[in-house]
Amino acid sequence: MRTTEDQTVAAGHSVDPACWQEGLEELLGRIAGRFGRVEPRQRARAFVCGLLADLPRKNCWTIAEHAGDVTPDGMQHLLGRAVWDHDGVRDDVRAYVTEALGDPGAVLVVDETGDLKKGAATVGVQRQYSGTAGRVENAQVAVYLLYASDAGQAMIDRELYVPRGWITDPDRCRAAGIPEGIGFATKPALARRMLARALDAGVPATWVTGDEVYGADPGLRAELEVRGVGYVLAVACDHPVRAGGDTYRADALARRVPAQAWQWVSAGQGAKGHRYYDWAFIRLDDRDASPGGQAQRWLLVRRNRRTRELAFYRCWTPRPVSLASLVRVAGRR
Repeated sequence: MRTTEDQTVAAGHSVDPACWQEGLEELLGRIAGRFGRVEPRQRARAFVCGLLADLPRKNCWTIAEHAGDVTPDGMQHLLGRAVWDHDGVRDDVRAYVTEALGDPGAVLVVDETGDLKKGAATVGVQRQYSGTAGRVENAQVAVYLLYASDAGQAMIDRELYVPRGWITDPDRCRAAGIPEGIGFATKPALARRMLARALDAGVPATWVTGDEVYGADPGLRAELEVRGVGYVLAVACDHPVRAGGDTYRADALARRVPAQAWQWVSAGQGAKGHRYYDWAFIRLDDRDASPGGQAQRWLLVRRNRRTRELAFYRCWTPRPVSLASLVRVAGRR
């Protein structure tokens, strides 16, 4: 069934309404079996349409109004109490995305988003740094895994970050509906779970990228190396790296780069055209490399041509690649 609302959503996304409708119905058909009853299945369809609609704010109230409901009770029930296989839906969406956008050279992007909240009852909420706000706020933070290829990009997994203060308060967890046995997990640990799920499911990808939280985690880097998946992970300026038998801060090692080694390379298209920066990469020691092995470690450095501000990325590749390849991956974030 096509509705005026569906056509409006499609028009707002600059796609052919018929194609948009066909794609939406295909996806909803895939996940239909994850709902034991027709009511939550229909509610889920209305919720997805609300998320895609051009609403000034998106919450259960506005999405319910968009669906023609008088109150948000139905949407809140879908998200908080209705029984449906949400992990199964995740797997169906991941399969749908990789079929449409799949590319062996694709990049898996790990990132987090903070939703600002009031009060203290929402699961995982506390005063913590939120990248959305750019400062410490009362927020709920989730870690996301996105799939990015030349054909497009989409989210394929999610994990809610539950701070240690929550985990050590069983009464608070019980009141918020957190299942028993949930232990504390760092954001890199959550990223490792999602990456393992995606790679074990055969998601085609060659690279992983993420910000400093993930680049600083040796366990995440080691797991990707064991799997043979290259990475370009941001690190802080004081991140220690080994080169030439010595250990340096990343920014100290960057100061040793000769002027002629910098290259002007685009990190990809942005809202105002290509994003050009100066780039250099420095070969790092690889104490684990076997004789004749092709794996390489690099420190990739990005320099803003106007402000001279530097950014750093720790890189590993199972085989030699060009500077432009590493820059392309860094630019996916």
